[in-house]
Amino acid sequence: MLDFLPAPLKGTLCVLLILLSTLILYPLLLLLAILKLIIPITPVRKLCTRGLNAIAFVWIENNGLFMRLLNRIEWDVELNANLSRNQWYFVTCNHQSWADILVTQVVLNRRIPLMKFFLKKELIWVPLLGIAWWALDFPFMKRYTQQQLMKKPHLRGKDLETTRKACEKFEYTPVAVFNFMEGTRFTPAKHEQQNSPYRNLLKPRSGGTGFVLGAMGNLMSIMLDITIVYPDGPGGIWDYLSGRTRRVIIRVDEKRIPEQFLGRDYQNDREFRIEFQKWISELWNNKDELIDRMKEQETANPS
Repeated sequence: MLDFLPAPLKGTLCVLLILLSTLILYPLLLLLAILKLIIPITPVRKLCTRGLNAIAFVWIENNGLFMRLLNRIEWDVELNANLSRNQWYFVTCNHQSWADILVTQVVLNRRIPLMKFFLKKELIWVPLLGIAWWALDFPFMKRYTQQQLMKKPHLRGKDLETTRKACEKFEYTPVAVFNFMEGTRFTPAKHEQQNSPYRNLLKPRSGGTGFVLGAMGNLMSIMLDITIVYPDGPGGIWDYLSGRTRRVIIRVDEKRIPEQFLGRDYQNDREFRIEFQKWISELWNNKDELIDRMKEQETANPS
């Protein structure tokens, strides 16, 4: 335990250790990615996918190990879910800091399938990362704006069709798709600008979630609703890596996604869109109240 070191030094060491772990694991990831690309045989690609996911699990595990080595963080974790790596999940979380991703990975690593994000199709060309995302089966999606659809009506529904095609590989490989419904990090300024009806949250953007469930509705029926509270303030990812974040409270709740919301076209089905937005609003009201209770309990019983 090196928690006695100055915060800037701990943060620097943590970044260097993560970078070293990445450099060690990346060649193996690249090798399996190349094999997966050049050998179009389904059993071989499935085997490569398992190996690639295992590499990602090790990378995440290493990150947690580095944090425990350098920093003393008190974790208050409550899992109200029957987690399994053989189940498909949609995962969402309130968003306060880029540390949210690392925190969530620490809590759920190896408990559920590797968490993956929907990425814009253009990101596949990002050097090094694009290959890694493709190899790890991060789904790439093509979205069309309303202006594009007005000019070219024949494109309507194509984005959902493209995303469904990208998700076909998940039919035999369980996956946890992660999405921040708020779309951006919570700040008092953004909260005021939005005139958000929630005390602790920004307004949820239900379109992205509806789009995922539309594309993967035949596979995904369970949502993991994650709520994070940082009693000392969320800070930023540097605060987390350098040990300034001293306590993290996490609640993970499993929720069944109503069947009527699976496999639908959010963009073009107005009735579904209205019903789905109402359901998301109810979820967000419950999450807002949960955060209030978590904060009240922390105030009443400080560590």
